[in-house]
Amino acid sequence: MDASLGPPVVSAEPALVPPRTPLHGRYSAVVPLQPEHWRALYKHLGGGENAWRWKYMPIEGLPSEEACETTIKAWSASKDPLFYAVLSGPASDAASEPAGILSYLSIVPDHRRIEIGWVILGDALKHSRQATEAFYLFMKHSFEDLGYLRVEWKANHLNGPSVAAAERLGFTFEGVFRYADVVFFVWLCYRKHMIVKGRRRDTAWLSITDDEWDAARRGFELWLDESNFDENGKQKRRLGECRES
Repeated sequence: MDASLGPPVVSAEPALVPPRTPLHGRYSAVVPLQPEHWRALYKHLGGGENAWRWKYMPIEGLPSEEACETTIKAWSASKDPLFYAVLSGPASDAASEPAGILSYLSIVPDHRRIEIGWVILGDALKHSRQATEAFYLFMKHSFEDLGYLRVEWKANHLNGPSVAAAERLGFTFEGVFRYADVVFFVWLCYRKHMIVKGRRRDTAWLSITDDEWDAARRGFELWLDESNFDENGKQKRRLGECRES
């Protein structure tokens, strides 16, 4: 084996394409997006009062009920991105409803890499156990059920909250991506990556790999445990602290 070609993989079998199945947790669930979700999502993410949530997204938002219904119907049929709704509580709770959106995208089974993106969460999920658990379920599914070796997160490099959220979840910042004349340098910097809403977007690139997942998974499980929260629901240890313990 020629070591200069890089280390061999344990298995060259492709990963699985996400099969549009619901993922259930203790506090929430992530379910395949359905056209009928539009009403709840409009309440949490739509209208002028929520336009700010879409600042760094490729579309302007869900400005009207009609636009929301049309958009959610189209997204429900999409395969890449593959959209999911994040519920405000466990699926067994009749009061739970779609309050946010996540997706798998840039799905490349042959190279066993996948991205988590189109993250847009309503106030019912902000800084919540439900949201953290939703990301945990998505990441766990990617590595343990589908066989991916690398999960990516990309964001406008000006979107500090998105980059910080990814790092909190265990993703490692790899650089700002640009097109380059020499392919070797592409991973170092990703400037002028896209034109979004008439503006140049430089893209921050983050990832977590399968060999990092065990520590990340233990951190999630410790953080999500009921013992990590006081009687007011306030965390005792941050997710990063749980991951490092």
